[in-house]
Amino acid sequence: MTRVIDIPQDSTLPELHDLLQVAIGWTDSHLHQFVAADKSAYGVPGEDDDWMEQQDEAGHHLKDLSAHFTYLYDFGDGWEHDVDILGPGADQVGCVFGEGACPPEDCGGPHGYEHLLTVLADPQNPEHESMRQWAGELRDFDRAETDLLVRQTVGQVPDSVRLVLSLAAGGVKLTPGGRLPRVFARQVQQARPDWAYSARPVSIEDDLPTLAILHELLRKVGLLRLSHGILTPTKAAADDRQVVRRLRSWCDPTDFDAVLAQVSVGFLAARGSRQVDDLAAAAHPFLGFRWSVNGRPMTVPDVKRALYGLRCTLEGLDLVEVDGETWGPGPSARTLLPGATALARLWSKNSVGGRDG
Repeated sequence: MTRVIDIPQDSTLPELHDLLQVAIGWTDSHLHQFVAADKSAYGVPGEDDDWMEQQDEAGHHLKDLSAHFTYLYDFGDGWEHDVDILGPGADQVGCVFGEGACPPEDCGGPHGYEHLLTVLADPQNPEHESMRQWAGELRDFDRAETDLLVRQTVGQVPDSVRLVLSLAAGGVKLTPGGRLPRVFARQVQQARPDWAYSARPVSIEDDLPTLAILHELLRKVGLLRLSHGILTPTKAAADDRQVVRRLRSWCDPTDFDAVLAQVSVGFLAARGSRQVDDLAAAAHPFLGFRWSVNGRPMTVPDVKRALYGLRCTLEGLDLVEVDGETWGPGPSARTLLPGATALARLWSKNSVGGRDG
């Protein structure tokens, strides 16, 4: 199995992990680790990793690794990937070349995969039928699909964020209450009329709840700065890579809202628009076993309430589009949150006959 990909030189190790996962075809279901030529190891710290001598990969970059390093995935199956940095690459990120299909998850490592292929190639083998049902269709490597996935995982700035940052570019004087002025809110309403409760011109920022939430989020992640009552974009707002990275910093993978966002957006991107009740039911299995409400197990109605609480944030980042009780994927559903991108790929594949995962 070989992959040649162009990725940003300033990629952090968590970003590199996401990119390698989609380039190879894994589903990020297991632990991973980077090992440099000098044997320095980097990974995600955990409660039970006292046996592992490794540094926290957060805060480290691709440049911290050697020109040749090893990417380990699934310590049980023991997949080792030899990675070489070939050069600066082209301006456009993506997959340049590849060959060889990605093995199924949990197939037993290289030896287990070899056994699986042997069994599948022999219809007379007594294990053939059970293995075929377990593995499903083993898909060949698709360079065009992988190229798209790599670009989606690198990410794009949502148009909604570009709109707010561009309107604030010359500096905006906030109201005495610290809100965006009427003229700003009306400019946003003109561009995003679906954010308003009615077609009437808005009077204050709070008449556009999605704008109010997006304003707060952009300040929280350091893309807008308030100084002496004037709101302006920060230096990071001029760099698309930094904008995407800072928006993603909102999505802590251990946080309930972040998990709910990635699961729900990934599901919509894969399966299309759904009634919010159906979306809550689809997301519930991924949440109920990890979180509770007032000491009791989380229910589907709990997830629905949480979705409504998250609605303005998801709309503000172009992750969803809402029409009454119907929620659909927004323009950024596959290009902002790597977790949603990966889930959308997995569920899209499974919806057309692949193995359930």
